[in-house]
Amino acid sequence: MDLSAKIKGIKYQPLLCKELRIYDLSDLEKALDTSASFILKFNKENQIAMSWWVSPKRTRSYPYARVYDTLNFSGKKVTVIPVLKDEGKDGDRDFLQWDTVSLMSLLGIYVIIAYYVKANKSLRYENKITKQRFDIPYIENKLKEINSFHSDALHWNLSQIEGVNRIGLTALSSYDAISENLGVKLHARQNVEKRIMELLEDKNDFMNFSRMLAQQAQKREQQTIQPKEFILGTKATLTIQNYLGGYYYFTADEAKVEGKDIFLIEAKNSKTSSLPSISDIKDGLLKMILFTNLEDLMLDGVVYNPVAVLKLTEANQFNENKLSYTKKKTLDLLRKEAEINNFQLLL
Repeated sequence: MDLSAKIKGIKYQPLLCKELRIYDLSDLEKALDTSASFILKFNKENQIAMSWWVSPKRTRSYPYARVYDTLNFSGKKVTVIPVLKDEGKDGDRDFLQWDTVSLMSLLGIYVIIAYYVKANKSLRYENKITKQRFDIPYIENKLKEINSFHSDALHWNLSQIEGVNRIGLTALSSYDAISENLGVKLHARQNVEKRIMELLEDKNDFMNFSRMLAQQAQKREQQTIQPKEFILGTKATLTIQNYLGGYYYFTADEAKVEGKDIFLIEAKNSKTSSLPSISDIKDGLLKMILFTNLEDLMLDGVVYNPVAVLKLTEANQFNENKLSYTKKKTLDLLRKEAEINNFQLLL
């Protein structure tokens, strides 16, 4: 099922955001080492909510959950995303895609496109690195720029894309140094350099190429049903257009047509406990933010009413009475969040 829709603005009230620890700007490195999301304090008057991505690929380490935890902060919200992550010849290599940046723009998140400068050698694999760390002075300077930036996240993010070629080449140089210092072989430099030049030399080319990759990933996701998912409806692609004409490519785990309604269902499953992990749930809630703000949802040229649904399943028979106090509290807040933001919760 191929669906299209528009989003003119985001209205959403999150309730499951965790309480964020507060750090001074001088403790930025410590904050990045110990917290996935946090409050960064410039002075008594100026604070920002901050999160960071382990990899530019949005299916690794729950970056959506990290971003979600900053959404109820009233001031500026920032996320740090590496332009490139190379784990070594025996590991993965991921590149930033424009659609990730544009999605953050849609949510009002300021993006710092960053790069890694330090790493540890893996103890398990000969040519793999772990515990990669960002260039802290670079991020500090960007944070100061954002603090004094008087336009919205979209304009900031567009300006950052202009310099993404330079950042990509800086990341390559940093990986060369890491490779030499640790004696670890990384992915072939010429292939990475060619990819960066192709993707990042021109903003429009970068956007178009990233959209193509996003569309391909969207199609693969539509055709793949994970064994852990209990899918009853039809997988669907969903192409969302924002008010500036930008496109975002997503999938719905299930989509069902009932009369003039189309139910867009995001499914999260747990094998070992009676509720999926809080990170899984928050990952699903980011989809609810999108699905509850859709307009002009179309299938085969016909406009339908979107109904957003978050479905939580477990391998055994669900029994709410057996939930722990913490999980009951989570479920109560989740039900309230569903009611306030007008999406359905299925257990």
